[in-house]
Amino acid sequence: MTTVLTWQQLRDLRLSEFQDAADGWGEVSNRADAGRDRVSNEMTNKLAETQKGEAAKAALGRLTRLDRNFEYVYTECGLVRTALNSLAHELSGPQRKLKGALEDAASLDFTVQGDGSVSYPPGGENLIDRKPLPPGSAAGSSYGTPFGPHLHVGAPQPGLVPPNPNHAKAQEIADRIHQAVSEAREIDGHFSRTLARLKAAPGLTVDTNTWTDAAADAAAVRGAACDYLKSDIPMDRTPAERKAWWAHLTREQREEYLAVYPDVIGNLDGIPAEVRDTANRDNLQLLIGKLEGQDGERAQTQLAGLRGIDRQLRAAPIGGSPPMYLLGIGDQGLGRAIVSFGNPDTSRNVSAYVPGLGTALDADFARNDVKRARDTAIGAQIHDSSTAAIVWLGYDPPQLPADRLADNLAVTKDTHARIGAVSYDAFMAGISATNEHSNPHITAIGHSYGSLTVGLAAQREGGIPGADDIILLGSPGTEARTADDLGVGRNHVFVGAAENDSVTQLPDRASVFGLGQGFEAGYRSQASPVTGVLAGAAGAATGFLLGNEAAPESKIYYGTDPAHEDFGARRFRVSDGPSAELPDVPAHSNYFDPERDEQSAGNIALIVAGRSDGISTQEYR
Repeated sequence: MTTVLTWQQLRDLRLSEFQDAADGWGEVSNRADAGRDRVSNEMTNKLAETQKGEAAKAALGRLTRLDRNFEYVYTECGLVRTALNSLAHELSGPQRKLKGALEDAASLDFTVQGDGSVSYPPGGENLIDRKPLPPGSAAGSSYGTPFGPHLHVGAPQPGLVPPNPNHAKAQEIADRIHQAVSEAREIDGHFSRTLARLKAAPGLTVDTNTWTDAAADAAAVRGAACDYLKSDIPMDRTPAERKAWWAHLTREQREEYLAVYPDVIGNLDGIPAEVRDTANRDNLQLLIGKLEGQDGERAQTQLAGLRGIDRQLRAAPIGGSPPMYLLGIGDQGLGRAIVSFGNPDTSRNVSAYVPGLGTALDADFARNDVKRARDTAIGAQIHDSSTAAIVWLGYDPPQLPADRLADNLAVTKDTHARIGAVSYDAFMAGISATNEHSNPHITAIGHSYGSLTVGLAAQREGGIPGADDIILLGSPGTEARTADDLGVGRNHVFVGAAENDSVTQLPDRASVFGLGQGFEAGYRSQASPVTGVLAGAAGAATGFLLGNEAAPESKIYYGTDPAHEDFGARRFRVSDGPSAELPDVPAHSNYFDPERDEQSAGNIALIVAGRSDGISTQEYR
């Protein structure tokens, strides 16, 4: 039989007991977190570095399972803590309303009955015999109507209101009692269902299905908590203000935010890198669980990317690379992922690379784009160990092929880049706000369509926050007339453009009337996305040759060619790359790779490390 909350129980409820219980669950969560750190940092990594063989491999497998178990316990116990704290918070409102109503009843010498109705004494006088009007009682109603327990339906009917003036006062108090208890019962029922979810089956085995369940648990707690925590998150503040907000939270408050809103805290610019990493590692598991429970190509594509990142986070550092930090993760749009090698808060040199055309949160991103950031960090740390290198997928680059044919033309427009520029500037403002050095050296890097994104970010008011240098790689242009338009001074804008990289030599958009049609026709006729791009460019060039007015030789698709003398940037030496044999165009993808283009990777490393005076240069086009 279900017990129904009474007004007496609500009155006597000690909310501090819920908070004490929440503290207990929080302590269990913290111990699980400490256990997880010990397994990961003191045991797993050292074992991987020092031991080889089947026995070591088996031990690593068991430690990995233990790590996942601790991670799950940390997450679930943290959710229980927040649910209990939120329950106490939510019930405090109805309890205050109830106690206020009881105090008013006592001050008027009214009596609150066991069923919540309010009895009142004689009052006023009968107009005929001048005697006091008889006493009575009023039953509470959600409608605020002056009827007894079986009559309070519909709108009030003034003709049935007892004439005793105490009745109206008693009715108002009874309604307040009724409403307070009704609110409390609804809250109690909601949290009872939520807390009932937060339990694991006997014999805990943490697998993908477990995380799918945990993702649903987190969603349930968020729904129950409502505005308890989230309304206080400074979403519309500057990164510096968010940093200050986080710094002033208590340890318990931080733990609750990390347990219930890892997706928000982990992606909030201005929050310290180590905190974002902690939040995003937890959110990564919740996202894997969430997407595992979904069908569809998009979910499976993102799932492959998430798993690829997860494997790297759990593995020992590769090739002497600095520690890996997950600064952002999400499944919105084409997916979001921000990965850093090295702590960007403690490093003197920080770079943030924006990928371009065709990039999405998928297995290829986890394999190739993440590697580019790793290669940059390893190369730069040769010159300065205080270096962090980031890959930033915080926007939706154009895709080829796109789901809709019309969207295949997105690469011929700057719409995606302009949207991405706003988010990139916000991220870089966060990097500047949390960096511990008084004057860090920050480098913005854009590759392919990502160079357009970086270029547009640099041309927004105020430029890219904190940026000292800008590197443009394989760029189709930035819509800037000269390097001076990018806000860091032309001597701090660097360009890598391989002679066999066709993307850096696309025809001028303004002078080619057939580009759109040529692109679409080229795309339709080719199996490869890259082939389609270049076939489209060929179609555009055909339109140019058919009689369009010639553009200046320094113009390419998105404005002045960054590798041309007219742009005025510093062109550094890169390999010419293999000849453009469709569909691969490998010259466009080699800039970061020290094995495929040692000159380019070496020059990028020097610039990122603040040693640009040591780069090797190349003649302008």
